[in-house]
Amino acid sequence: MNTAIIIVLLIIALYTFGFGMTLWKEKQKMGAVAVFFLTLSLIVLPFFSIF
Repeated sequence: MNTAIIIVLLIIALYTFGFGMTLWKEKQKMGAVAVFFLTLSLIVLPFFSIF
């Protein structure tokens, strides 16, 4: 079950990171940085509740 949760979280994180890259290419750097921090928190915070 933990493996499935991790895989789903990584897929969501990759999609969010891709959106951040799109914002960066469109010269919206402040929004891209905010999305990158969101991606980082999406990866880090669930591990505290799972493990």
